[in-house]
Amino acid sequence: MLEKGAEIELDIQAGAEKGRGVARVDGFVVFVRQAIPGDRVLARVVKSRKNYAEAVLLKVLAPSPQRVEPRCRYFGACGGCNWQHFSYDAQLEMKHRWVVDAFRHIGGFSSIDVKPAFGSSDIYFYRNKMEFSFSDRRWLTTQEIASGEKLEKEFALGLHVGDRYDKVLDIRECWLQSELSNRILNAVRLWAVENGVPVYRADREGGYLRFLVIRQSRATGEVLVNLVTFDDRSEVAQSLSDFLEKKVGGITTFVNTVNRRKAQIAYGEEQRVHSGQGTITELLGGLTFRVSANSFFQTNTVQAERMCLTVQEFAGLKSDDIVYDLYSGTGALALFISPAVARVVGIEVVSRSVEDARWNATANGVDNCVFVEGDVKETLIDDGSVREKLGDPSVIILDPPRSGLHPKLAQALARTGPDRIVYVSCNPPTQARDIKILSEGGYSVDVLQPLDMFPHTDHVECIARLTRRH
Repeated sequence: MLEKGAEIELDIQAGAEKGRGVARVDGFVVFVRQAIPGDRVLARVVKSRKNYAEAVLLKVLAPSPQRVEPRCRYFGACGGCNWQHFSYDAQLEMKHRWVVDAFRHIGGFSSIDVKPAFGSSDIYFYRNKMEFSFSDRRWLTTQEIASGEKLEKEFALGLHVGDRYDKVLDIRECWLQSELSNRILNAVRLWAVENGVPVYRADREGGYLRFLVIRQSRATGEVLVNLVTFDDRSEVAQSLSDFLEKKVGGITTFVNTVNRRKAQIAYGEEQRVHSGQGTITELLGGLTFRVSANSFFQTNTVQAERMCLTVQEFAGLKSDDIVYDLYSGTGALALFISPAVARVVGIEVVSRSVEDARWNATANGVDNCVFVEGDVKETLIDDGSVREKLGDPSVIILDPPRSGLHPKLAQALARTGPDRIVYVSCNPPTQARDIKILSEGGYSVDVLQPLDMFPHTDHVECIARLTRRH
């Protein structure tokens, strides 16, 4: 066991989540922040436990050949891109390894066909959505402190510090969305500071500003700005909408979402449109999609199309298939595959997403997609009326949230699911857990395809093809 405060030289042998490197000292595991495989580093132990320790990087003694200079000045403090110091080819290799490890250690699959990860064609400016937080507790970077400049500490608009949800970095530019989104970000900060608009504080249940969400279509260039606030102050939100139109321009629609709950989430129970239609248009696979402030749409549009193509290939679709698309969101995947099958049934719990999906079907002239609002487990398993009205599925496509499938849903699919299932996941550990249940119920995992939606982060999408054993 290593003592807290000890300074040690380490050879980094592997990578872990949150941008950490993994070293071993006499079999004892040490996680080192901002270290990468191949580095030799000097590190200080900041936490010591029975089976592992955590350390901070003091100095890179011998850099890994995979180490590169990070592009962003906030790297190391920001909780977003924790792999910018890692070459992109190495990032893809790491994400492939994590999928292999998740299915080996959590799923219990000793041998499985995991394809090389599909990389993103754009590794900067690839996002169509960014979510920034307001805070009256600003985190100062070491560079900001060293500058000696007098800085405002009671206002920040930006991104959270890694592993800290009570502190926010005041971000002036982010390399993940677009130059226009950065201009909007800085204009909103200027408006808020000049007008003394208060930031929401959960401990006081007061204030106003909570989140700034910017969505921009890669195909059309349309921009949606969503100001998430604690209460409805229509005149204040309208003043920001007017200010942005004069200061920045190019904004298609401005929306104010009200979230009166303590939960720090960037959507709420009320919505007011202050300019435009409240939606923007995105294109995917030649189809048109309406995207509203709170609806789900894959954040990397280019990779989303590649994902849809892979799902279609894995599903082995036939003209007489009835496909159930579970967790269907705004219907992007359902509409994408609709020309190849007889019917697609999408099930989604978020009502606004279902509304958008139905609008998207009509806008694209698709008449063989039906979108059902409801909890997937309750609608598909507990109720049963959907199957009676719309037919039993010959293919099921799963794209659940990070938490994965409800255990009862996984067990029910293992017993009664169709011959073909395609499971899309943004969290390989929960995917491996669920597929283990499906495997025990009679399914074989034919292939896994990792796909990188989020370069410079430790997130990886994975598409699995399962077929029932007979």
